Amino acid sequence: MVSSKPGVLREPCAGEDRTRTRTQVGACIVNQENKIVGIGYNGMPNGCDDDLLPWARSAEDKLDTKYPYVCHAEMNAIMNKNSADVKGCTMYVALFPCNECAKLVIQSGIKEVVYLSDKYHSTPEMEASRRLLDLARVPY
Repeated sequence: MVSSKPGVLREPCAGEDRTRTRTQVGACIVNQENKIVGIGYNGMPNGCDDDLLPWARSAEDKLDTKYPYVCHAEMNAIMNKNSADVKGCTMYVALFPCNECAKLVIQSGIKEVVYLSDKYHSTPEMEASRRLLDLARVPY
């Protein structure tokens, strides 16, 4: 479902380092009482210096791009939760989740995904994501 609450999607990005040229994605997990129980944004894993890893979107060698290293907003929101679990919660996210994040959403028990943009809609990863979410009956 495309978000009707865009302010919710801005919250997770508040602390993000906006000086880098990178995809800026935030995710926010909200419980049944509409209380935030987890937030995250795209970034390198804890303890890994941002300046020692690449942020390029393309390079001759894939290891010189950000893709093998960056943790997506959805993963960080789930890992940074402040409750025992997120079963039955709703995830608000700036971009439609990729297939890897869809697996995490499903496994964590999140019941719904609300997104702001689906700009990579026709990529294989997003098609796989929709297939997974549909099979698991997680509305989006």
